[in-house]
Amino acid sequence: MKKSLLLLLLLLFALTGTAFAENALPRPNTVTMIDLGAKSCIPCKMMAPILEKLEAEYRGKADVVFIDVWQNPDEGKKYGISAIPTQIFYNKKGEEVGRHQGFLDEKSIRDTLEKLLSE
Repeated sequence: MKKSLLLLLLLLFALTGTAFAENALPRPNTVTMIDLGAKSCIPCKMMAPILEKLEAEYRGKADVVFIDVWQNPDEGKKYGISAIPTQIFYNKKGEEVGRHQGFLDEKSIRDTLEKLLSE
C-alpha cells in the first residue's frame, strides 16, 4: 500500500512539474508581456479588452499574459510588484527589459512588443 501511494505521489509530482515548466514565464525564445493586476481593479478592467485583443493578435509571435495577483498573491511577490496593474516586458532571451506601473495604452504596448520582436 505504501509503495503504491509513493509511486502515485511521484507520478503526480512529475506531471505537475512538467505542466509548470510548460507554463513558466517568461516563455523561452518568446517576447513576453506579463500584466499583473486584478479583475476588479478599475485600470485593470480598462486594460482587459486591450490585452485580449493583443493576445489574439500576437499569438504565435509574442505572449501577452494576465495574472490576477488578488487570486494568486504569490505571483505578485514573485515579480516584486508594489502596485497594480504592473506590466513587465521580456525579450526573447527571457531578460526583463521594461516595467510600467498603472494603465498602459494599446499603442505603448504594441510599440514595445514590436521593438522587442524586431531585435
